[in-house]
Amino acid sequence: MFNNFEFHSPEFLWLLLLIPLLALWNFFTRKKDSAKLKIASIKGFNVKSSFLPKLKPIVYALRLFALASIIIALARPRNVSISKKTKSNRGIDIVMAIDVSASMLAKDLKPNRLEALKRVATDFVNRRPNDRIGIVVYAGESFTQTPITSDKSIVKRTISEIKWGQLEGGTAIGMGLGSAVNRLKESKAKSKVIILLTDGVNNAGFVDPKTATELAKGNNIKVYTIGIGTNGMAAFPWAKDPRTGQITFKNQQVEIDETLLKHIAKETEGKYFRATNNTKLKAIYDEIDKLEKTKIEEFKYYNYTEKYRFWVFLGGLLLVFEFLLKNTIFKSFI
Repeated sequence: MFNNFEFHSPEFLWLLLLIPLLALWNFFTRKKDSAKLKIASIKGFNVKSSFLPKLKPIVYALRLFALASIIIALARPRNVSISKKTKSNRGIDIVMAIDVSASMLAKDLKPNRLEALKRVATDFVNRRPNDRIGIVVYAGESFTQTPITSDKSIVKRTISEIKWGQLEGGTAIGMGLGSAVNRLKESKAKSKVIILLTDGVNNAGFVDPKTATELAKGNNIKVYTIGIGTNGMAAFPWAKDPRTGQITFKNQQVEIDETLLKHIAKETEGKYFRATNNTKLKAIYDEIDKLEKTKIEEFKYYNYTEKYRFWVFLGGLLLVFEFLLKNTIFKSFI
């Protein structure tokens, strides 16, 4: 009820402290307000008892209430209604280039690298309401899963549908980066970003990763690179059981071309990260989210409804009422 209520000049409310002081002053000086006449006896007078003298303090109370009303009016009570309008003045176009090679089924992240990434990437998309996002997937080849769009429901659905086996085997980092650059090179956004994630080394494709890096650099595209996988050994998919169709796993050494990923990030003024577990993967996307912020302008419009007129009217009415009582009903006692 009072969330949108305020006083324009609340310092006047300190004057309300005078009200109890004036009330006390009147209480201790009330006997001096009326003239006194001392006589030896009132037996010769026809005296009738009356309750009106007992109501005499009402007159002074009306004056105090009138003073309080005027003080409140001076403080200018008012209701405030606020309307907000936000404006994004710096849009960011982001392409997530995701490795979907078989090694992404490794279980060093839970339940595996690919599923862990999908959860974190979805959360990242939820936190970018003002940006456009596209999805590129790559293994031995690459293709655009979703063009750059502001429709986050499409982007999240695309992420949820990513799975291993869509592309031929291998890890074509150069092609994945090149496809992402192609998605962004015609973008008019003031900031263009690629998040390139892989868990291996470039061993397929016909595009040299360093050539794709130069293309990104020439188009003012910043590339954040992420190497996903633990240090040491991890359970990698090894073969598929012909009887059950289940994938069998075998411990192998994790190999990530960190030198290449660091080179890509450095040349494009991005940053390289290493995600060795689920917690670090989430922290990486959190950091990228903080590094690449869309600037938002918020405009607030204030509409004030003044309420002081009521208190001025009330104070004036009480003063008039006091004057009438003083000069009519209580005239004989004041």
